[in-house]
Amino acid sequence: MATAVIMPKQGQSVETCIITKWFKNKGEKVSVGDILFSYETDKAAFDLESAVEGILLDMFFAEGAEVPVLVNVAVIGKSGEETLSFHPNNSQSSQNEVKAEVKVETKIQTEVENLMPVANGKMRISPRAKKLAKDKNFNYNALQGSGPNGRIITSDIDRALSGASAITRIVQTTGAEFTEAPLSNVRKLISKAMHDSLQNSAQLTHHMSADVRHLLEARQKIKNEKSSGKSPQDITLNDMVCWCVIKALLKFPEANSHFLDDRIKTFNKVHLGLAVDTPRGLMVPAVKNASDMDLVTLSKELKSLAESCRKGSVNPELIKSTAATFTVSNLGNYGVEMFTPVVNLPQAGILGVCTIISRPANMGNGIFGFVPYIGLSLTYDHRAIDGGPATLFLKEIKEQIEGFRY
Repeated sequence: MATAVIMPKQGQSVETCIITKWFKNKGEKVSVGDILFSYETDKAAFDLESAVEGILLDMFFAEGAEVPVLVNVAVIGKSGEETLSFHPNNSQSSQNEVKAEVKVETKIQTEVENLMPVANGKMRISPRAKKLAKDKNFNYNALQGSGPNGRIITSDIDRALSGASAITRIVQTTGAEFTEAPLSNVRKLISKAMHDSLQNSAQLTHHMSADVRHLLEARQKIKNEKSSGKSPQDITLNDMVCWCVIKALLKFPEANSHFLDDRIKTFNKVHLGLAVDTPRGLMVPAVKNASDMDLVTLSKELKSLAESCRKGSVNPELIKSTAATFTVSNLGNYGVEMFTPVVNLPQAGILGVCTIISRPANMGNGIFGFVPYIGLSLTYDHRAIDGGPATLFLKEIKEQIEGFRY
């Protein structure tokens, strides 16, 4: 029996998702766990894995299409099975099955489409598209929608406003000096968040270095234990630094806070955010209750979250800016010696971890040698923390690193 592939609902406020890439073609064999397509919400990017095995019989939306949640996207089944009844434009019974599954038939109908009477019949427009048109003072009455049943969706409004005729457009001609492509939802989100952060806060950065001889000794010991089979856990330098940051945050709770314009929310536990570079863009998932974990558990959680981000399967609730109380961004692997990370508002601070550089130092008794130092760049919101406490907090991170023992 053929099975519908349904666009998931990622979070209560998500009404539509954009398909960014198909990994399977019509007629191809699909196994359980195969990635069918990638999609984006207005918060993050995800991959959809197949829950069934069979042939991808039909695909109802192309790359770039904005699809309402809980709507049929494709059909998987046996060769020769019919697919017409599953099509969003023809499958009222299929949609009713979806609504029955989630037990909210009336609510989903309201979310999926908003009917507006007009002179020549009924017009279907999504709530987000309607709001966008209102914000842009755009009359959409004569617009032809590209969504199911001719429903107008936000991409229709965007195209009408820009004069574009295609959902995704890449300008590239023979001998051209450039290519041009529209921003993805994730890139739009990142750019807006970074711009808003710098526009709406008083940020500055302090730089300091920490002797990492103890961290490097611990790292070598861990590698030796792993290679000999004594321990399966591969604790990285970044895991150790995050562990030291958590301990410092517990001593300086003013840095473990959210600045909320008229008040400061200070947290008793550390929910550590980790900046993760993915093919879709930067994501910052939060390790909830990181201050309750030992180093091994923290290491496992950091790796698991980073992998979920890269696979596109991270819980959307964990990548909200309010999910973490403080963030660590590590560019050390890229050889960056110093940088200015941007605060992930409403968080009060973010630590940039830089590369390790050997520097001359007094070893005692008039002897000088080279010591490995790691760069630490603390950006903080001066509205929430003054320079003195911020410096003491950064110094505490330095001391935690230099006093680290494994």
